[in-house]
Amino acid sequence: MSTAPAIAFAPGLTLRGFTPPLRLGDFGLIAFDMDSTLINIECIDEVADAAGRKAEVAAITEASMRGEITDFKESLRRRVAMLQGVPEQFLHEVFEQRLKPNPGAKALIDACRAAGLKTLLVSGGFTFFAERVCQVLGIDYARSNVLEIVDGHLTGRLVDQDWGDICDGAEKRRMLLATCERLGLRPEQAIAMGDGANDLPMMGAAGLSVAYHAKPKVREQAMVSIEQGGLDRLLEVLHA
Repeated sequence: MSTAPAIAFAPGLTLRGFTPPLRLGDFGLIAFDMDSTLINIECIDEVADAAGRKAEVAAITEASMRGEITDFKESLRRRVAMLQGVPEQFLHEVFEQRLKPNPGAKALIDACRAAGLKTLLVSGGFTFFAERVCQVLGIDYARSNVLEIVDGHLTGRLVDQDWGDICDGAEKRRMLLATCERLGLRPEQAIAMGDGANDLPMMGAAGLSVAYHAKPKVREQAMVSIEQGGLDRLLEVLHA
């Protein structure tokens, strides 16, 4: 992260605290938030549509991503509770009919893979979607939250996992650092990309922080802020 003055590098592309170009091959890992970063939707808001509570859930999501709600775990539990009774089938409909990778996602991931980087998805969203997004885009590692489903319907609760209860900002950071350690990388050899306040901890731990169409609090701190165009605009400042 950087407190340096912002420099308009190109239309819709703002840089802070470094001079481009950087070499993509000098990095070994790129970590992505999922909802509204790698993909075009906030999955929880779309699932809430089936419960007739999309507007209510989306308002909490927006406040959380802007950093106006500081307890992400509590805000997520509140939102998940509103999903009680949603049929599991609706998750499939959201994935098949509403979810799309954001522009440039595949091009950026393919370029990173070609340069030898591993890829990580860390999401405060749900494993149901994260696993499928990883398959579509060829992502190596992932961490996200598991919705409890009983008799084909969401219970309004999350399932604890062996690493903890909820993937929040602190867990995103921990997973980024643990993956670096697993790969024999220093944290400064990692890139972290996100759009919301709960991405700031991992972005602060990485060597290069990237905001994608992000909330103001995130744009103001990221070393790269992509405000127009696709994810692959990062390649304008990272050369193979």
